[in-house]
Amino acid sequence: MTAEAPPRRPAPAAAKARRIWALIRKEGRQVVRDPSSFAIGVVLPVMLILLFGFGLSLDVKNVPIAVVIEAPSSQASEIAASFQLSPYFETHVTASMADAQALVLSNRVDGIVLLQSDFARRAAGGDASVQLVVNGIDGNTARIIEAYAEAAIAQSGVRVAAEGQADPAGAGGQAVVESQLWFNSANDSRYFLVPGLIVLIITLIGAFMTSMVVAREWERGTFEALFVTPVRTDEILVSKIVPYFLLGMGGLVLCIVSARFLFDVPLRGSLLALMGVSMLYLLVSVATGLLISSTLKSQFLASQVTLVATFMPALMLSGFIYDLRSVPLAIQLVSYLVPARYYVSLLQTMFLAGDVWGVIWPNAAILALVAVVMLALTRHATRKTLG
Repeated sequence: MTAEAPPRRPAPAAAKARRIWALIRKEGRQVVRDPSSFAIGVVLPVMLILLFGFGLSLDVKNVPIAVVIEAPSSQASEIAASFQLSPYFETHVTASMADAQALVLSNRVDGIVLLQSDFARRAAGGDASVQLVVNGIDGNTARIIEAYAEAAIAQSGVRVAAEGQADPAGAGGQAVVESQLWFNSANDSRYFLVPGLIVLIITLIGAFMTSMVVAREWERGTFEALFVTPVRTDEILVSKIVPYFLLGMGGLVLCIVSARFLFDVPLRGSLLALMGVSMLYLLVSVATGLLISSTLKSQFLASQVTLVATFMPALMLSGFIYDLRSVPLAIQLVSYLVPARYYVSLLQTMFLAGDVWGVIWPNAAILALVAVVMLALTRHATRKTLG
């Protein structure tokens, strides 16, 4: 009788690949079966896209404003016509300052343009003035209204000068400013809000989902059962990263399609480069969520810490809503520690300006460095747990 040959053991690389694939399948099934994964990965991104795309706008339009004409004249009518023809104002013409003040106090208008009774006479002499009163409760909106009103008054002077008449604003002889907006010719705030929205969605899917799901496994004890198997730390981390990385890429594709076809935001840069830098930031987010969950091992604590450490900085300290150069120096320095800052800069540049490599390479290099550091810290935290 011939002895049977012992079964051949699979090569170490093949065995490792089989273990990783088995873990990825297990993690994928868990994601599909978990209702919270669908809510965070699909429902919330769609809600954010609709909310920020349609509901949030930093543009000031249809501002109610009162134009007080104390003595009717052709010059005063030109000023009033400039406000009535402007898409930024909803004009209420009154005959007295008292009526206009009553409209302000009742919150029916946000500003007053006063053309005094001697306006026509002074306009003929070239020294007319227009008094502008703006409700300053909201300081930022007040400054925008003031700038728009000054532009409307100046526009009346340009139009009258073109007709060969006296300038009603008394600005005869001044140079005409011809302005041009680069990269956002429509002057639409959605052009930079919608690309910045991708940061919030990638952070939400990458960091928040991984921190919640992994922390849940710690609480249920399934991680301890996994640790007694032959799987290694790297294999566990890869199996945790891959499903949520793919889910995050799905959210990215949803955002890009929505930005391009739903909100008409131009994509002037390379789609391949955009996907590449997005993968770097998604790795940062997933690694951050794994690090928090591996350290805290509690769903409640992990969710709160993730919200404070990732989502809120991505919303407030990334330049998503406002220019960081306008905040105090201390806040600017803190913002350099927020990875979302670099991703927002990349997105807004690639969507609106194109492939400006002087901006892309430095920001992408920082994201790559942060991804490596976060993955190393996550592996170290998991190794400590296994030990």
